Amino acid sequence: MRAIHIETHRAHRIGWLRAAVLGANDGVVSVSSLVVGVAAGGASQSNILLTGIAGLVAGALSMAAGECISVQSQADTENADLRKERRELAEEPEKELSELKTIYMKRGLDESLAQQVAIKLMERDALVVHARDELGITEELRARPIQASLASAAAFAVGAIIPILSAIIAPAQSISAVTSVTTLLTLTVLGSLAAYAGGASIVRGALRVTFWGALAMGVTALVGKFIGTSL
Repeated sequence: MRAIHIETHRAHRIGWLRAAVLGANDGVVSVSSLVVGVAAGGASQSNILLTGIAGLVAGALSMAAGECISVQSQADTENADLRKERRELAEEPEKELSELKTIYMKRGLDESLAQQVAIKLMERDALVVHARDELGITEELRARPIQASLASAAAFAVGAIIPILSAIIAPAQSISAVTSVTTLLTLTVLGSLAAYAGGASIVRGALRVTFWGALAMGVTALVGKFIGTSL
């Protein structure tokens, strides 16, 4: 008995994976940078924690709003294209059939076979096939604003909790060091997981995320140190 060949692909993960990874990374880097920067300026532990918590709330809401607006714009464009395509299918079905046939001919089918395929697929669901092959819109990759915004906000909050917990646990004089180390380790894990889920190089993904996180914390610490000694 032949083994059943099952293929797995990662395209269906693109929407939520992008939002989740972006949110978590932003949460870790943003709040860690705030904590390290304020700590470098000589703030008390209570003020550092207040800053971190405020950064978590503000950042999560900002991520949710920004992601929702951005993805909703994409969804609006997709819906407008689908409405236009639905109208054209109702008013000019022969023209739409010809367009579909031309698409398949450009992909390598001869004219006769392209015509047969176009007719057969349009008989099943003309809008779906035109959306996929003419507009490049598929159900798996459709824009989902609410899902994306919730994923971004939740991921940001989860990421932001890590530097806050570090600031709570660490001795007052070691908050910057403990938070920095914890953040870099977290970013390494996040970068590796994101690269693995997306089928990319784990090492390259981890290094890329960790580098930008370290840079953000370093610059913020310098700014906090400079301003803290000036005030």
